[in-house]
Amino acid sequence: MANNPVVEQPAVPGRKRILVLILVGVVILAAVVGCVLWLRARAEAREWLTFYGNIDIREIQLAFYDEGRIERMLVQEGDRIKKGQVLAELDISRLEDAVRKAEATVRVDQAALENAEITYRRTEALAKDLYVSLQDRDNAIAALKEARDRLKADEAALVLARRQLHDGKLVAPKDGVIEVRILEPGDMVTPQAPVFTVALDNPIWARIYVPEPDLGKIFPGMRAEIYTDSYPGRAFPGWIGYISPTAEFTPKSVETPQLRTRLVYEVRVYACNPDYRLRLGMPATVKIRRSQPYPPPPPPCSTE
Repeated sequence: MANNPVVEQPAVPGRKRILVLILVGVVILAAVVGCVLWLRARAEAREWLTFYGNIDIREIQLAFYDEGRIERMLVQEGDRIKKGQVLAELDISRLEDAVRKAEATVRVDQAALENAEITYRRTEALAKDLYVSLQDRDNAIAALKEARDRLKADEAALVLARRQLHDGKLVAPKDGVIEVRILEPGDMVTPQAPVFTVALDNPIWARIYVPEPDLGKIFPGMRAEIYTDSYPGRAFPGWIGYISPTAEFTPKSVETPQLRTRLVYEVRVYACNPDYRLRLGMPATVKIRRSQPYPPPPPPCSTE
């Protein structure tokens, strides 16, 4: 009987064995790193509260106190304005005439008052020696009182005329940006007709909605971070400035993964916006660290 030849298996080269070990090590390392990242993500999720909302739209409409025709418009749409800046002026020629007339009337009243005081003092001196009647003395007192009352009333009219002249200029009450220029030079205005729409963008606030179970985890003054899609990864520091005392249903405009039928509370997260990167109406994500001591009130935003 013939013997079958024995086929020897070729030995695995040492290089191949090393590659297998490296591959196994990479798989184990990737699993360890993934586990660490997962545990870190879970720990971060427990440490941070995340809410969704929008940068609130804050606008004011400016109008003149008086009525008249617009003579000059000093700003354009998109211009940044400062508090106290003159934005527009009326045709104030008639108001200047009214001020001059009121000033002249006050000067006449002051002269009349001086004469009434001289007459009163003279009559009072003569009445002591019975050179004039008591009726003349009473008439002098009445004339003096009438002169004083007339001067007081005309001085009030002068103050009003000067105030109306001042109101012929439209002054910015706050810092902001001219969003809409509604009227133009030559238009007639009344106190009910707005001239500009101004956007207020420093400070800003993000309006978010907090579910009732998380309400006990936040408090006014708590530090927060605001994130937007326009600046990925950049945190804008802020603080909780307002927590609504009443509950409501989540607005449909809020992009949140939580159920919309749950009751939530409106919260405003304020932030300084000196470089104006946060725009009104932007979708925003707000993160709040749970472990925070009760802080002191934050300093006011600088507008310089």
